[in-house]
Amino acid sequence: MSRDDHTGARIAHQRKIAGLTQHGLAMKIPYSYSMLHQVEGGHKAASPDLVSAVARALHIDVTALTGQPYMTELQQDRLAELIRPIRESLDLYDLGADPDVTTRQTPQLVKAAADICEQVRATQLNTAARTLPKLVAELTTAAYRTPSAELWAALGSTYRMAHDVTVKLGFYDLSTIALDRMEWAAQRASDPVLSAVRQYMRGLVYHREGEHTIGLRLVNTGHHVLSEGEETREALTVAGQLHLGATVIAARAHEESVVETHLREAKRIADQVGEAGHVHWLSFGPTNWAAHELSALTEMGKYGKAVEKAKQLHMPPSWPASRRAHVWIDRGRSEMETGHSEAALKSIAKAREVAPQQTRYHPGARATIEGLVHQQRRTPDALGRMSAWLVL
Repeated sequence: MSRDDHTGARIAHQRKIAGLTQHGLAMKIPYSYSMLHQVEGGHKAASPDLVSAVARALHIDVTALTGQPYMTELQQDRLAELIRPIRESLDLYDLGADPDVTTRQTPQLVKAAADICEQVRATQLNTAARTLPKLVAELTTAAYRTPSAELWAALGSTYRMAHDVTVKLGFYDLSTIALDRMEWAAQRASDPVLSAVRQYMRGLVYHREGEHTIGLRLVNTGHHVLSEGEETREALTVAGQLHLGATVIAARAHEESVVETHLREAKRIADQVGEAGHVHWLSFGPTNWAAHELSALTEMGKYGKAVEKAKQLHMPPSWPASRRAHVWIDRGRSEMETGHSEAALKSIAKAREVAPQQTRYHPGARATIEGLVHQQRRTPDALGRMSAWLVL
């Protein structure tokens, strides 16, 4: 690579700060010296699994290695300027009602919260980021003035969307704060299902960091929260999604038997509840089960089988753009790893077509294109344009 700030270069920089040689670091991670040497030299792309393993070994956050958030791209997309208002809105939770804020009626606010969920699912990150701060402020004031489970739940849902937006843009510190606020609102709404959703999302935070033990414990806590309430369709849906979260967490740890157990339980629930795309804005159901099976195979390095499953996976047009793009990114990564370079580029291009902003900031998409660049002696025009768009 022509640039000196790729992931491999950052790994080398952080390794030297820690006082380790390449051999020394290789002994601390489940990867060979040869692989680490190629990654640091920019001759091979750093997989998400390798990045999280290095981050654990060096006791640093993965963002120090991935370069997230991608500030150049955020500034180009005029998204960087939207982060500070979101950060400020997350700090309003314990200030009570704002006397300067005029609030709409409860049904209007609940609808506004639902609308922003739709925007995030459609990966309209710019629109959602601009709407979030004002809506959080309005819902907070309304919930303090006329407390109701409906308003607190709507606020909790909006905090969840703040998490989704910030995590997609690489601001992981804010995403963690948003999840804490989500639980704060869920407690006031007396909504155990919303609390369980929060545990699911916390588990995925540790999936990113490669801390699978903590991630699986959080998933189990979510199941415990659900067990204290009634077994409604809503609760079953969240239970199924918790199992799906556990599959990708366990897959990154290469715990195949755990993956199979959670996939089996999720399949049982998916067959029972069917497609349940509007339960707390999850996408649980048979389609999402198949998508998570694909993700798990990709995480475990079973790329050939992942490509086969991806070809069989039918995504209905009504399925959220965020989920469709994720499937194309997983498929592209597996195609790249199996040497199907042209197919991999087409998959990432499809993800870009479906959800351009999400794809541009997705570590998996960037790693796949980086890998394709490494594989080519001469970069084809289409690959060069995609690499330039991602600012690699």
